[in-house]
Amino acid sequence: MTSRIRLTVGPVLYYWPRKTLIEFYGQVADSPADTVVLGEVVCSRRHEMKHEDWIALARELASCGKEVVLATQALLDSEADLREVRRFAAQDEFLVEAGDASALRVLAGRPFVLGPHVNVYSQPALAEHARMGAVRWVAPVELSLEAIGLINPPADPVRGGPAADTPIDSEAFAFGRLPLAFSARCFTARHFHLNKDDCGFRCIEHPDGLLLSTTEHEPFLTLNGIQTQSAGQQCLIGDGAALRAAGASRVRLSPVAQDFGTVLGCFERVLNQGADAAEARSELAALSLPGGLVDGFAHRRPGLERSWS
Repeated sequence: MTSRIRLTVGPVLYYWPRKTLIEFYGQVADSPADTVVLGEVVCSRRHEMKHEDWIALARELASCGKEVVLATQALLDSEADLREVRRFAAQDEFLVEAGDASALRVLAGRPFVLGPHVNVYSQPALAEHARMGAVRWVAPVELSLEAIGLINPPADPVRGGPAADTPIDSEAFAFGRLPLAFSARCFTARHFHLNKDDCGFRCIEHPDGLLLSTTEHEPFLTLNGIQTQSAGQQCLIGDGAALRAAGASRVRLSPVAQDFGTVLGCFERVLNQGADAAEARSELAALSLPGGLVDGFAHRRPGLERSWS
């Protein structure tokens, strides 16, 4: 095999009970994951984990040999949200992932990660963020693998960081429901005819979000509080060669409520140990993951399509 593709466990996008989260990250600690991204990135009303809890969990995972990144919210709507960004930025134990542009000014001048919701669609845009201190780029989920390679060419990567000489790592979203959009309005609350500020925290009843189907009963989108996701699970397990050609040294695997350990194991075996991708994809499909498996965006096709038969 060629160079290792590092596995990143993305932030949990859903509202899970504290006990469930602790058990989940206990399993991740014993998994082949290289990096773990922690933090509430969707809704500040979700309160099962406090700032101190995330820091304590980060230290525990770091003691198990994992690189830990602390992620900020993708949509801030209050001064309290901005204060939380500042608290993450004030610590110097762990890298911070900028959820949106509001975090960039706070993080400028120190190494940080560009999250997938920061709009970087060209090489000059990536270079601009690199000058601020970015050392890693999680490509927007709708970009094709070809586009990722053009924006940050593996043969001549954009350089940044505080010393302006660190090659920027490219990370591709390789598994999970694609986070597509955010809104100030809570779609889950509206589904239950509730106000956002009096939502009853109904998200916690739906550990993989609420599936939205078309009038023809075809899976279409997923509601996750203020976030809209794809119905299908992005799955790039068969794209190891294309990922390497695009310069993606890391892949992001977004947590699901069941069988995520199997997902991690399959990606590790295929991308880094030479196991058969078709067999692993069949194993993942047999898990009956919500929405099925897709890979359209990665191949310049509609996102809900897939490139295999």
